Amino acid sequence: MKPAKLRDLAVKALEDIKGQQIVTLDIRKQSSFADYMVVVTGTSNRHVKSLAEEVSLRCKAAGANVLGMEGQLQSEWILLDMGDVIVHVMQAATRKLYDLESLWSLKPSPKA
Repeated sequence: MKPAKLRDLAVKALEDIKGQQIVTLDIRKQSSFADYMVVVTGTSNRHVKSLAEEVSLRCKAAGANVLGMEGQLQSEWILLDMGDVIVHVMQAATRKLYDLESLWSLKPSPKA
């Protein structure tokens, strides 16, 4: 699956179960390991876990590989590695603390 289509699939899954403040970052110029990064906020541990699981299920159903998922036990920050697309699902306090958008010094790209 093409990276942009995989990104869009992940974003749609997150939107459908009420992920908040969804941001997609085009990191092709800054990274050799992925094309896109998606960052989303969940409202609780359970919501963070549900968001990550939904993205994983939909990607697998579409034939995409989920190479890894880390952080499910604490569910404050779950990272999904889908090769060309990395998804960070975080609680609000964790997202504010790590501020990935500023760390990458990128502006959010418009939704496709």
